[in-house]
Amino acid sequence: MKIALVGYGKMGKTIEQIAIDKGHSVGPILDRNSSDSAWTTIQSADVVIEFTAPASALENYERLLKLGVPIVTGTTGWYDQIDLVKEMVAKHNGSFFWASNFSIGVNLFWEINQRLAALMSKHPSYAASMTEIHHTQKLDEPSGTAITTAEQITNVHPNYRSWKLTSEGVDQGDLPIDAQREGDVKGTHIVRFDSNVDQIELSHKAKSRDGFALGAILAAEFLSSKKGFYTMSDMLRL
Repeated sequence: MKIALVGYGKMGKTIEQIAIDKGHSVGPILDRNSSDSAWTTIQSADVVIEFTAPASALENYERLLKLGVPIVTGTTGWYDQIDLVKEMVAKHNGSFFWASNFSIGVNLFWEINQRLAALMSKHPSYAASMTEIHHTQKLDEPSGTAITTAEQITNVHPNYRSWKLTSEGVDQGDLPIDAQREGDVKGTHIVRFDSNVDQIELSHKAKSRDGFALGAILAAEFLSSKKGFYTMSDMLRL
Protein backbone atom coordinates (compact mmCIF):
# COMPACT_ATOMS: atom_id res chain seq x y z
CA MET A 1 0.00 0.00 0.00
CA LYS A 2 1.17 3.54 -0.75
CA ILE A 3 0.60 5.78 2.27
CA ALA A 4 0.77 9.58 1.99
CA LEU A 5 1.40 11.69 5.06
CA VAL A 6 -0.05 15.10 5.87
CA GLY A 7 1.93 16.36 8.83
CA TYR A 8 5.54 15.38 9.35
CA GLY A 9 6.23 16.01 13.00
CA LYS A 10 7.34 13.38 15.49
CA MET A 11 4.24 11.28 14.91
CA GLY A 12 4.53 11.51 11.13
CA LYS A 13 8.13 10.36 11.24
CA THR A 14 7.22 7.43 13.51
CA ILE A 15 4.39 6.41 11.16
CA GLU A 16 6.76 6.56 8.20
CA GLN A 17 9.25 4.21 9.82
CA ILE A 18 6.70 1.66 11.01
CA ALA A 19 4.88 1.72 7.65
CA ILE A 20 8.14 0.97 5.83
CA ASP A 21 8.91 -1.81 8.33
CA LYS A 22 5.51 -3.33 7.51
CA GLY A 23 6.29 -3.29 3.78
CA HIS A 24 4.33 -0.21 2.75
CA SER A 25 5.69 2.66 0.67
CA VAL A 26 5.39 6.21 1.98
CA GLY A 27 4.82 9.37 -0.02
CA PRO A 28 4.12 12.04 -0.85
CA ILE A 29 4.73 13.81 2.46
CA LEU A 30 3.02 17.18 2.88
CA ASP A 31 2.94 19.83 5.57
CA ARG A 32 1.53 23.34 5.99
CA ASN A 33 4.20 24.78 3.69
CA SER A 34 3.40 22.47 0.74
CA SER A 35 2.28 24.10 -2.51
CA ASP A 36 -1.07 23.53 -4.23
CA SER A 37 0.65 21.49 -6.93
CA ALA A 38 2.23 19.28 -4.26
CA TRP A 39 -1.23 18.53 -2.84
CA THR A 40 -2.43 17.14 -6.17
CA THR A 41 0.33 14.52 -6.07
CA ILE A 42 -1.40 12.95 -3.09
CA GLN A 43 -3.89 11.36 -5.49
CA SER A 44 -1.22 8.77 -6.30
CA ALA A 45 -1.53 7.36 -2.76
CA ASP A 46 -3.91 4.62 -1.64
CA VAL A 47 -4.61 6.39 1.66
CA VAL A 48 -3.41 9.45 3.54
CA ILE A 49 -2.65 9.56 7.27
CA GLU A 50 -3.17 13.04 8.68
CA PHE A 51 -1.68 14.22 11.98
CA THR A 52 -1.64 18.02 12.03
CA ALA A 53 -3.27 20.72 14.20
CA PRO A 54 -6.90 21.47 15.12
CA ALA A 55 -6.88 24.80 13.27
CA SER A 56 -6.06 23.18 9.92
CA ALA A 57 -7.90 19.86 10.28
CA LEU A 58 -11.22 20.69 8.61
CA GLU A 59 -9.52 22.46 5.72
CA ASN A 60 -7.30 19.42 5.21
CA TYR A 61 -10.27 17.03 5.27
CA GLU A 62 -12.22 19.07 2.70
CA ARG A 63 -9.21 19.28 0.42
CA LEU A 64 -8.41 15.57 0.64
CA LEU A 65 -12.02 14.49 0.19
CA LYS A 66 -12.26 16.62 -2.96
CA LEU A 67 -9.12 14.84 -4.23
CA GLY A 68 -10.81 11.49 -3.57
CA VAL A 69 -8.17 10.14 -1.18
CA PRO A 70 -9.18 7.97 1.82
CA ILE A 71 -8.29 9.73 5.08
CA VAL A 72 -7.08 8.38 8.41
CA THR A 73 -6.80 11.21 10.91
CA GLY A 74 -5.34 11.39 14.38
CA THR A 75 -5.70 15.16 14.73
CA THR A 76 -7.75 16.10 17.78
CA GLY A 77 -9.51 19.28 18.89
CA TRP A 78 -12.14 19.42 16.10
CA TYR A 79 -14.78 17.08 17.52
CA ASP A 80 -17.39 19.81 17.98
CA GLN A 81 -17.52 19.81 14.16
CA ILE A 82 -17.94 16.06 13.76
CA ASP A 83 -21.40 16.36 12.19
CA LEU A 84 -19.99 18.74 9.59
CA VAL A 85 -17.20 16.28 8.78
CA LYS A 86 -19.73 13.46 8.38
CA GLU A 87 -21.63 15.65 5.91
CA MET A 88 -18.41 16.33 4.01
CA VAL A 89 -17.66 12.61 3.79
CA ALA A 90 -21.17 11.84 2.54
CA LYS A 91 -21.09 14.72 0.04
CA HIS A 92 -17.88 13.46 -1.58
CA ASN A 93 -18.69 9.73 -1.13
CA GLY A 94 -15.43 9.61 0.75
CA SER A 95 -13.56 7.28 3.07
CA PHE A 96 -12.76 8.64 6.52
CA PHE A 97 -11.39 7.04 9.68
CA TRP A 98 -10.87 9.02 12.87
CA ALA A 99 -9.79 8.23 16.39
CA SER A 100 -8.97 10.41 19.35
CA ASN A 101 -6.37 7.74 20.09
CA PHE A 102 -5.14 4.93 17.81
CA SER A 103 -3.46 2.92 20.56
CA ILE A 104 -4.95 -0.55 20.98
CA GLY A 105 -4.13 -0.28 24.69
CA VAL A 106 -6.05 2.98 25.05
CA ASN A 107 -9.10 1.48 23.36
CA LEU A 108 -8.99 -1.41 25.83
CA PHE A 109 -8.57 1.19 28.61
CA TRP A 110 -11.77 2.83 27.35
CA GLU A 111 -13.63 -0.47 27.48
CA ILE A 112 -12.62 -0.87 31.13
CA ASN A 113 -13.43 2.77 31.87
CA GLN A 114 -16.96 2.42 30.53
CA ARG A 115 -17.59 -0.59 32.74
CA LEU A 116 -16.02 1.10 35.75
CA ALA A 117 -18.04 4.29 35.20
CA ALA A 118 -21.28 2.31 35.02
CA LEU A 119 -20.41 0.49 38.25
CA MET A 120 -19.37 3.68 40.09
CA SER A 121 -22.56 5.45 39.00
CA LYS A 122 -24.29 3.35 41.67
CA HIS A 123 -21.87 4.61 44.33
CA PRO A 124 -22.10 8.43 44.28
CA SER A 125 -20.07 8.77 47.49
CA TYR A 126 -16.98 8.34 45.29
CA ALA A 127 -15.94 11.61 43.65
CA ALA A 128 -14.55 11.24 40.13
CA SER A 129 -11.65 13.21 38.69
CA MET A 130 -9.14 12.89 35.86
CA THR A 131 -5.55 13.82 35.07
CA GLU A 132 -3.96 13.86 31.62
CA ILE A 133 -0.29 14.59 30.94
CA HIS A 134 1.29 15.26 27.53
CA HIS A 135 4.38 16.81 25.98
CA THR A 136 4.66 20.59 25.86
CA GLN A 137 4.11 20.72 22.08
CA LYS A 138 0.57 19.32 22.28
CA LEU A 139 -1.77 22.12 21.25
CA ASP A 140 -5.21 20.97 22.39
CA GLU A 141 -6.14 20.85 26.07
CA PRO A 142 -7.52 18.56 27.32
CA SER A 143 -6.48 15.82 24.93
CA GLY A 144 -8.98 14.10 22.67
CA THR A 145 -8.33 10.93 24.64
CA ALA A 146 -9.20 12.71 27.88
CA ILE A 147 -12.42 14.08 26.38
CA THR A 148 -13.52 10.63 25.22
CA THR A 149 -12.68 9.19 28.65
CA ALA A 150 -14.58 11.96 30.43
CA GLU A 151 -17.66 11.62 28.23
CA GLN A 152 -17.82 7.91 29.01
CA ILE A 153 -18.19 8.90 32.67
CA THR A 154 -20.57 11.85 32.25
CA ASN A 155 -22.85 9.78 30.01
CA VAL A 156 -23.67 7.36 32.83
CA HIS A 157 -22.83 9.00 36.17
CA PRO A 158 -25.64 11.01 37.84
CA ASN A 159 -23.21 13.35 39.65
CA TYR A 160 -21.67 14.75 36.46
CA ARG A 161 -23.37 16.60 33.61
CA SER A 162 -20.16 17.67 31.85
CA TRP A 163 -16.36 17.89 32.20
CA LYS A 164 -14.27 20.99 32.85
CA LEU A 165 -10.60 21.84 33.12
CA THR A 166 -9.49 22.52 36.68
CA SER A 167 -7.63 25.59 35.38
CA GLU A 168 -10.98 27.11 34.38
CA GLY A 169 -12.67 26.55 37.73
CA VAL A 170 -14.89 23.57 38.44
CA ASP A 171 -18.52 23.86 39.53
CA GLN A 172 -20.81 21.27 41.06
CA GLY A 173 -21.77 18.78 38.38
CA ASP A 174 -18.48 19.19 36.50
CA LEU A 175 -16.04 16.29 36.15
CA PRO A 176 -12.64 17.93 36.77
CA ILE A 177 -9.78 17.30 34.35
CA ASP A 178 -6.28 18.39 35.33
CA ALA A 179 -4.37 18.84 32.05
CA GLN A 180 -0.60 19.01 32.45
CA ARG A 181 2.09 19.65 29.83
CA GLU A 182 5.53 18.31 30.68
CA GLY A 183 8.68 17.61 28.66
CA ASP A 184 8.24 14.86 26.07
CA VAL A 185 5.54 12.82 27.84
CA LYS A 186 3.88 10.60 25.22
CA GLY A 187 0.53 10.46 26.96
CA THR A 188 -0.73 9.55 30.44
CA HIS A 189 -4.41 9.37 31.39
CA ILE A 190 -5.66 8.70 34.90
CA VAL A 191 -9.21 8.25 36.19
CA ARG A 192 -9.81 8.40 39.95
CA PHE A 193 -12.78 7.66 42.15
CA ASP A 194 -12.08 8.99 45.64
CA SER A 195 -14.07 8.47 48.85
CA ASN A 196 -13.42 9.21 52.51
CA VAL A 197 -12.02 5.72 53.04
CA ASP A 198 -10.26 4.70 49.81
CA GLN A 199 -9.43 5.52 46.21
CA ILE A 200 -9.85 3.58 42.97
CA GLU A 201 -7.53 4.50 40.12
CA LEU A 202 -7.41 3.44 36.46
CA SER A 203 -4.55 4.62 34.28
CA HIS A 204 -2.93 4.24 30.89
CA LYS A 205 0.62 5.39 30.21
CA ALA A 206 2.09 5.35 26.71
CA LYS A 207 5.77 4.37 26.64
CA SER A 208 6.39 5.58 23.09
CA ARG A 209 4.60 6.84 19.98
CA ASP A 210 4.88 3.44 18.33
CA GLY A 211 1.50 2.23 19.58
CA PHE A 212 -0.29 5.26 18.14
CA ALA A 213 1.57 4.97 14.84
CA LEU A 214 0.90 1.25 14.47
CA GLY A 215 -2.80 1.77 15.17
CA ALA A 216 -2.98 4.46 12.48
CA ILE A 217 -1.36 2.12 9.95
CA LEU A 218 -3.76 -0.69 10.88
CA ALA A 219 -6.60 1.79 10.33
CA ALA A 220 -5.19 2.64 6.89
CA GLU A 221 -5.12 -1.06 6.01
CA PHE A 222 -8.69 -1.44 7.32
CA LEU A 223 -9.97 1.54 5.30
CA SER A 224 -8.73 0.13 2.00
CA SER A 225 -11.62 -0.34 -0.48
CA LYS A 226 -14.19 1.06 2.00
CA LYS A 227 -16.48 4.07 1.77
CA GLY A 228 -17.95 5.93 4.70
CA PHE A 229 -17.13 7.16 8.18
CA TYR A 230 -15.30 4.79 10.55
CA THR A 231 -13.85 4.66 14.05
CA MET A 232 -11.69 2.31 16.10
CA SER A 233 -14.80 0.48 17.30
CA ASP A 234 -15.53 -0.51 13.70
CA MET A 235 -12.01 -1.84 13.26
CA LEU A 236 -11.72 -3.59 16.61
CA ARG A 237 -15.39 -4.61 16.87
CA LEU A 238 -15.39 -3.63 20.54
